[in-house]
Amino acid sequence: MKPTKQLRTLIDAPDICAMPGVYDALSARIAEQAGHRAAFLGGFAATGATLAEPDSSQLSLTEMADHTARICDAVSIPILADADTGFGNVTNVRRTVKLFERAGAGGILIEDQVFPKRCGHTPGKAIIPVEDMVAKVKAAVDAREDGDFIILARTDAIAVEGIEAAIDRANLFREAGADLLFIEAPRTLAQMRRICGEVEGRHLANMVDFGMTPELTTRELQDIGFSAAIWPVSALLAVTRTLQDFMRALAAEGTSKSQQDRMVTFDAFTGLVGLPSLRTREQADLDAAASLIGAHKKH
Repeated sequence: MKPTKQLRTLIDAPDICAMPGVYDALSARIAEQAGHRAAFLGGFAATGATLAEPDSSQLSLTEMADHTARICDAVSIPILADADTGFGNVTNVRRTVKLFERAGAGGILIEDQVFPKRCGHTPGKAIIPVEDMVAKVKAAVDAREDGDFIILARTDAIAVEGIEAAIDRANLFREAGADLLFIEAPRTLAQMRRICGEVEGRHLANMVDFGMTPELTTRELQDIGFSAAIWPVSALLAVTRTLQDFMRALAAEGTSKSQQDRMVTFDAFTGLVGLPSLRTREQADLDAAASLIGAHKKH
């Protein structure tokens, strides 16, 4: 089944589609092996991991699409990718859809912030006029070649204009053809319930550790009415803490021995990235070549 169909099936299913945030091919492979059925590649995590910079539209369209392609090549689960503001106006949005489809993503997120955007759980955000965002959603829907490719429309209007404006925008995005709706940073359970109750369509919840939105379980989110949920920065924050502890210990002790109980073994890592199967394939090719040459010599 194509990644697009996989993701749409998961989002349309009765049970909530829970997606961990990944930031590179290795983290996506680990998520898949842990049993996750889909994953989310966010701009915050991708920018932090690849540039060690904040989430402020610093990765270009082609950089983000290329990064997505590497991740999609490494796993068989679908990846929902962050396309920020669509990287420009409606014309740019059309190319954005084309490149992310080509990268193998199951769908993309497009938001209504002013470029350069800010992380959704930080202050100082600004949003574009609603008509401009509706046009972007329509352009994205029209541009996709695969009808199962998910268009996720996000609004950051709560922080700028309030919950009423956010709900109005989300309803318009749905009417424009968005498959999944994302009202960023509700601050209370009451707001989360209003979002699912007053906007038709399927909704995504954003579980940002230490963020503004109440942190709920998948069951709690499903009971409210959400069809999908992401934990976009959790893995990156966890790995950052682990690396900080390791680097400090190595600098202080001059050896990694005290940290080895927190590591996978060398063999476990090579197994994770597929070295045994790679060697098997290499040997099969060599054996096939030897067999061909042997048969040729007999003639």
